[in-house]
This record gives sequence, structure tokens and C-alpha cells, in this order.
Amino acid sequence: MAQRTARSRRPAAVRAFLVRHSGPDAAFGRRMVLAVAVTAVAAVPFALALVLVESRWPPLYRLDRATAERLHGAALAHPSWVRVMDFFTGVVWDPVTLRLLVGALVVWLLTRRAWRLAAWAGVTSASGALIGFLVKNVVERARPHLPEPVAHAPGFSFPSGHAMTATTSAGVLLLVLLPLVPRPWRPVPWLLAATAVLGVGYTRVALGVHWVSDVVGGWLLGIAVITATTLAFEAWRADTGRPRTAVGEGLEPEIAVGSAPEAPSEGVSRPAS
Repeated sequence: MAQRTARSRRPAAVRAFLVRHSGPDAAFGRRMVLAVAVTAVAAVPFALALVLVESRWPPLYRLDRATAERLHGAALAHPSWVRVMDFFTGVVWDPVTLRLLVGALVVWLLTRRAWRLAAWAGVTSASGALIGFLVKNVVERARPHLPEPVAHAPGFSFPSGHAMTATTSAGVLLLVLLPLVPRPWRPVPWLLAATAVLGVGYTRVALGVHWVSDVVGGWLLGIAVITATTLAFEAWRADTGRPRTAVGEGLEPEIAVGSAPEAPSEGVSRPAS
């Protein structure tokens, strides 16, 4: 009773302010601000790496050079291992292969009428490729020049396109397909994704076509892209009345039980299941 009395005594302007800032528009605004903040935080490590690369920070330069020379010596001593690495980085984990996998995933999602999930997967993959290409051509960092090179690659070095593509592609495949994997088996796709991402990084440095900082930059930029598009997708789910999902559950758990549900009509919220 006391609470109701206190509320009734609030000035009309205060009540109007509270109503205006507690509706769906205000909630969407708060989510967008949070999404921008989280994306900015995710991009900070990449921005720091970029600054260190551009300024040729001596400790980073020494790390890049020492690692490249050590792995190059091992590659020259083991030609058969070079062929194995070249197969994985040039065929299995090649950006074209990974993008084709994402493309096949998008087609499969379209057949299940999961329109927005398909759009998210396609946009994440395409935007990652475009952003990586633009950053490479802005930075224009030269690739390693080593005696007796065991591999060659065209274009600029920072960030590693292989590392970034592996990160975004693995993220897309995981976040879409996890709901289809029985819970006891879910560590397996996580392990496969980590193996691909880390394996790409190792092979690119060991083959002498990237510096360590190129690979780390590719990982960080890929994580930033995934973070931004995932937050946008989560905001859409919230605006259509769907419950929040944990990373371990995938972006749209409903995909496991059939076609992804369509958004409810405008102005109508669907209760969380």
C-alpha cells in the first residue's frame, strides 16, 4: 500500500520519463549501446596489435624474427613435414575451402527456411573477407623474406587472411551447428574448431609466409567481426521475444527441432519458451 501511494505521488513528468525509458524502444537502445561497447572492447586487442606492428615495436619485431627463423630452420630440415603443412594450409584449411563450407551451410539453412540465420552466416563470412582485404591493403606490411624459402604467398602480410578466415568460418559453423550436436559430444566440434584455427596459424608461420603478429592480428580481427555480427543477431532475437542463448547452445537452438521460427508480427512479442 505504501509503495502504491508513493508511486501515485510521483510527478507526471517523472512517470512519463520512466514509461518512455522502459518500453521496447528503450530496451532496444540499451541493447545496441551494449553491443557497440562489447564490439569496441573486442576490437581493442586488434587495434593494439595494429599499432605495435605499424610502430615496429622492438620486442614484437624480435619475437617475429626469432620465431620465423627458428621454424624456418625446422622446415628446411624436414621437407616431408613441409609437404604435410602445405596440404593442410593450402587445401584443408584454405580460405576458399572454408568459405565454400560456409556457403554450403547457408544453402542448407535456406532449405530449412532459417532466413535470418542464413543471412547472419553469409554476412559474417563476407564481411570478414572484405574487412581483412581492406586492412591488408591499408597496412601494406611485407611478408617475411627468408633464405631458401619453402613456400610463397602473394599480397601483403598483416593480418593473416588464412587465420582470420579460419576464425570467422569456425565461429559461424560452431554457432549454427552446435544445437544439432548431442550435448555429451559438444566438446568435439569445439576441439575441431580450435585445431583448425591454431593449426592454420602455426602452418602459416612455419612455412615462412607470415609473421607471428600477422596470425595473432588475423585471430583478433576475426573475433571482433564474429562478436559484432553475433550481438546484432542476439538483438534481433530479443526484439522478437526469443530468449537469450548461451555460446555453448549456438545462436538459434530452435534449428535442432525443425525450421527456425519466423519472427512474430510487428508489435507482437512471442513469449520465451
